[in-house]
Amino acid sequence: MHTLWKGSISFGLVNVPVKMHAATESQDFKFNYLHKECQNRIRSIKKCPICDIEVDTVDLVKGYEYEKDRFVVLSEEDLASLEQPMSRSIDILDFIDLKEIDPIYYEKSYYLSPEETALKAYRLLCQAMEESGKVALARVTMRSKQHLACLRVFEQGLVMETMHYPKEIRHMDGVGEHIVLTEAEMTMARQLIDNLARPFEPEKYHDELREQMASLIEGKVTGETFKVEAPTKGRKVVDLMEALRASIALTEKEKDQLEGKTVAKTSARTKAKTTDKAEVKTNNDTDSNLEQPSDEKPKSSLTPRKRTTRRAKGA
Repeated sequence: MHTLWKGSISFGLVNVPVKMHAATESQDFKFNYLHKECQNRIRSIKKCPICDIEVDTVDLVKGYEYEKDRFVVLSEEDLASLEQPMSRSIDILDFIDLKEIDPIYYEKSYYLSPEETALKAYRLLCQAMEESGKVALARVTMRSKQHLACLRVFEQGLVMETMHYPKEIRHMDGVGEHIVLTEAEMTMARQLIDNLARPFEPEKYHDELREQMASLIEGKVTGETFKVEAPTKGRKVVDLMEALRASIALTEKEKDQLEGKTVAKTSARTKAKTTDKAEVKTNNDTDSNLEQPSDEKPKSSLTPRKRTTRRAKGA
């Protein structure tokens, strides 16, 4: 993984040198604007509408619009005076319970991997945090901006989540506070939630729109046609109780099927443990020969082309 930043985690008198890596990546497709006639890229032009001339980057200044069409200009010297001093330290402020942090505060995730000289200190911090059930609230400066951050154990290592400050969080007004719900409605709603409750299996969720976009692009490249099937529309239900009853009836069947599959898997695992390995292999081979070929079109493996930004190059 590309290293974005190098520094250390500091708590008390302990200092753990670490490297920072991006924990997530965008899977969105990036498009370029082309000239319709010749299909070449167009270039962005900075033009002043008053002077009616093209402006170079060196002729631009930063301005803040404090009133409609009224700006105050900030020079590079003004901005430099506010820059945080270069810091290579992730300073832990407090250890708290993870459940106390609402997910709305999270901004972006980064992996923190140890330097070779800090493996023991890194493992000590991970294990101590995991056994205590605590996460660390920290302060870190990156690209001249100070961030609030949360450090937690993830997949036997540390991940750092940069966080929004409280003033950056918008608050909702009271929604439907005057609405009175009946006990029958609440009972059915709880039953519906219970029917839809599942263990979290992240691999079963996928971006259907992105997969359709990948197939569309592949079809364009190979000259094939592509058709998106229209989603089926559910019937319109006006009455809340009727909607709850219909939903419960639908999910009850799905819940029973899911429980049946779980029981079948458990029985199969138990049976497999008591069966000779050679016999299991033979049965598996026989089952594979009985499988019918699938007519389902394989999912697209097209991956958006990664771009190296100037910021990443200079990190």
